[in-house]
Amino acid sequence: MKKATRRSTVVKALSLQELCRFCQADEDWITELVEQGVLAPVGSTRSSWQFVGASIVRAKKARRLNRDLGINAAGVALVLDLLEERDAALRRLARYEPLG
Repeated sequence: MKKATRRSTVVKALSLQELCRFCQADEDWITELVEQGVLAPVGSTRSSWQFVGASIVRAKKARRLNRDLGINAAGVALVLDLLEERDAALRRLARYEPLG
């Protein structure tokens, strides 16, 4: 029996339009996330913005928070910051209290 192979494409950066399609959001929403500090695009103008790594992941999380819970961009910024702080605290705690 043949092993199934899974092909995946690694995306290094997305333009503003590509990120909008990926998150199923409009450009104004993404721009608001940039203004709130949720996303940090590379590039000096909106037309040259490129979103990489963490910004792509954060944009997807932000969109889910907005769509599923109705949280606005300012609220999304706060929630994502709090989640990151929680994750960092859990990682620190795990160094001192191994599971099991």
